[in-house]
Amino acid sequence: MDTFVWDENFITGLVDVDDQHQTLIASFNALSDALQYSNATGDDQALGQAYEHMLCYTLYHFAEEEQLMRERGLDARHVKTHSALHRQFAEQVATMWSARSALQQPAQSFVGFLAYWLGMHILGIDQAMARQMQSMAQGLTAEQACAREAQLHDQGTQALIGMVGRLYHVLTVQNAELARSNALLEERVAERTCELAHANARLEAYASTDALLKIANRGCFDVRIVDACASAQRRAQPLGLLIIDVDHFKRYNDSYGHPAGDGCLQAVARAVAQALPRSTDLLARYGGEEFVVILYDTDAAGAAVVAARVVAQVAALALPHRGSDVAPHVTVSVGASAHQQVDKDAAVQLLAQADAALYQAKATGRNRWVAG
Repeated sequence: MDTFVWDENFITGLVDVDDQHQTLIASFNALSDALQYSNATGDDQALGQAYEHMLCYTLYHFAEEEQLMRERGLDARHVKTHSALHRQFAEQVATMWSARSALQQPAQSFVGFLAYWLGMHILGIDQAMARQMQSMAQGLTAEQACAREAQLHDQGTQALIGMVGRLYHVLTVQNAELARSNALLEERVAERTCELAHANARLEAYASTDALLKIANRGCFDVRIVDACASAQRRAQPLGLLIIDVDHFKRYNDSYGHPAGDGCLQAVARAVAQALPRSTDLLARYGGEEFVVILYDTDAAGAAVVAARVVAQVAALALPHRGSDVAPHVTVSVGASAHQQVDKDAAVQLLAQADAALYQAKATGRNRWVAG
């Protein structure tokens, strides 16, 4: 069943762009068919493939459009707005896809959003892009073409109004359903947190080993990082630190359950341990799904090598993660820091720098390392 039908109102006059739009529409319609088939049979394999194909082609099309705008020299204001809409769409698609199980009618809501957004986007900003290119071909500057466009009302205005209304309806329904789902999840998380708090209260405050992962725990790390800094300062040696976070681990727990989540953390801990160059380097559980590594006698270049190895080693596990929008398998983000000369404040500084680098790794896409 086609959810989006191409007609002459969507023609921009840019041959490559129009061809890509039609291919994009075909991928939306294929995803719609896959959703219908999955709902009827419970088979998600074809659905996952259709989604990945749609998303990959969408990102390719966005990149091509943005490159075309730069090559034609369009006004920077239009390019910025246009590119921002591309990013917002990609983020919204990922959010809706990961939350589709919480929707009462996932096929209608998800594919409806795709169709209405694309129609609105083509009739709106893509047509504006095409008209500005035509104006520039007629001799106007980029700034003049942008100003001229701001005064025009194209033939798609009325259609846009209707599409905006339908898009708003789709998002309103989705947000209401997600709010109900989130309320239930928060209740479950609160119950689980309370249970864990009582369990943790019975544990020894500074036991050296994490009971689940069989590696050093936070208490042990807090002691060892101070000792490591003192030793590095005394020996005039560099010291490196990694903070590692399992990407979208809460989604993994929600998708597979807490026992599977424990198994995931154990597998990640083993992979990280194998990536460390020396048995003397300390791997510890820092909290939840976060790990920390003390790299003795290691400078910034060495810490970067180990960080890259950790990312690759975890990815090589190929643990399926259907809740991740980063990759189809479990991945980690890593923040790395190192001091060539260690002083009394190095522990706090190393942690702050590695944490900031980890935040940057997450903000720029996850499944990567960043040096602080």
